[in-house]
Amino acid sequence: MLGFIKTLIERTPLGLLQLKHDRMRLLVAIAGITFADVLIFMQLGFAAALYKTNTQYPRTLKADLVIIGTQAKNFGKLRTFPRRRLYQALDVPGVASADALYIQSVDWRNPQTRKKTSMLLVGQNPDRPSFNLPEVNQQLDAIRMPDTVLFDRASRGKYQDIITRVQQGERVTTEIGRRTVTVAGLFKVGASFSDDGALITSDQNFLRLFPKRDAGAVSLGLIRLHPGSDPDRVRAAVAARLPDDVQVLTNRGYIDFEMAEIKATSPIGFVFGLGTTMGFIVGIVIVYQVLSTDVNSHLAEYATFKAMGYRNAYLLGVIFEEALILSILGFIPGLAIALGAYQLTATATALPIAMPFGRGVIVLLLTFVMCGASGAIATRRLQAADPADIFS
Repeated sequence: MLGFIKTLIERTPLGLLQLKHDRMRLLVAIAGITFADVLIFMQLGFAAALYKTNTQYPRTLKADLVIIGTQAKNFGKLRTFPRRRLYQALDVPGVASADALYIQSVDWRNPQTRKKTSMLLVGQNPDRPSFNLPEVNQQLDAIRMPDTVLFDRASRGKYQDIITRVQQGERVTTEIGRRTVTVAGLFKVGASFSDDGALITSDQNFLRLFPKRDAGAVSLGLIRLHPGSDPDRVRAAVAARLPDDVQVLTNRGYIDFEMAEIKATSPIGFVFGLGTTMGFIVGIVIVYQVLSTDVNSHLAEYATFKAMGYRNAYLLGVIFEEALILSILGFIPGLAIALGAYQLTATATALPIAMPFGRGVIVLLLTFVMCGASGAIATRRLQAADPADIFS
């Protein structure tokens, strides 16, 4: 091993020297790889933000089991089911409580700009917390008051003045439909691709805001079990007890349902996946053009090496050395640009887009594969080159 490392260190870095020989070609290659990496980073970032925003409320549900309608799509597009299903679930041994959650998108008037925008309105039972959100659970008494809501301060849009006023204890009012509502408090979750933010209120306030909504038609059922109960066993018992117009899922199972539904039906997810693939292909094409040009430009020198007794493996190693160097030189500025773009996007859209360590590793590996594949394609002519043909 030590001998191999010593040989590697003492070896003439032909790949690096060839890249440095034509600096303009090197800069073009780095720019191409950087572009491909930034494109991949952005597509992966948007896809992750899509999955996170569409599951950010399901992940905070304070329930052991979740009941949804069979036609439910996702948290923002739930289909209602009869509330009596919750009462029927209470008859199953192990079930301690069953609460209804009302969910619907609503147009509200931004108190600061007076412009209408789409918000997700959630109505919950104020007697029992529906979410593992301490800020919300500490203000449940506030939403008992008529026409009172809690506002997500991470919503997309201009709300800085309103947030400051609420934090100072001022009374802030606005309109939802034909009713005037009061913002009684704040919490923080974040915007989504479909809604600019969210409002949480009591189930009674929700029904006041939607007078045509039947109180017996609920969006989501939250079931809590007695301590020591087996969630999977109780889930099976509840599912057997209820008609087939609902689905009964464990907490983890409901999150998996949301993720699977988004991946299967959301065109946005497909678009981001296609964008990632196209970025990868663009990178391969760019690096191939650079390496192929390099091979053609130095074909006589490579033939001389072959005539001197150097094997194809050594010459291929030179090309792959160039590919490795290009991948590293292109990845570093690509990562830096992506970090800046993530910050800019998060500020402008209020989407939870960030750079986890694992994504950087994945894109780096993809860059290695991208450049390695390009090098493998570019060396095909080199392997077939015959010194006698070149110098004849």
